[in-house]
Amino acid sequence: MPFCTQCGNQVRDTDRFCGVCGSVQGQEGGGAPPRTDPLNGLTSRNASLLCYIPMVGWIAAIVVLASARFRNDLDARFNAFQGLYLFVAWLIVDWVLSPVLTMPGYWGFHFMFPKLLKLAVFGVWIFMLMKVSQGHTFRLPILGELADRSVSEQH
Repeated sequence: MPFCTQCGNQVRDTDRFCGVCGSVQGQEGGGAPPRTDPLNGLTSRNASLLCYIPMVGWIAAIVVLASARFRNDLDARFNAFQGLYLFVAWLIVDWVLSPVLTMPGYWGFHFMFPKLLKLAVFGVWIFMLMKVSQGHTFRLPILGELADRSVSEQH
């Protein structure tokens, strides 16, 4: 059975107009099947887990924030924002603090400090993966507050 080209409702081969939206159908009565959301089978917990994958979780966070599927899911949106802010913290450590603290003339602890910061951010990613997989919502000290504000501004 064909589908309406406008709303995706099933129409008969002989229908000239869609019974739901009233749009004119083609000669064969319909065209493409209704669109389905590719994130339909993804649970809130799994979407939140994807947001904390080290180095690439920011992509999942943007997809979660942009999708209609998670528009009203405050927990998934919170974790997406917090994962995104955690990636920004990684970028600040990697692009700003590392070059500044490893300048010539700094030896000893100053040389190891950027590596320790990177290790700490990576450890927080792993910690958050464990917390979300257990079903807990954990708010990081500064990033959690930013994520809470971002979620509340959206609603």
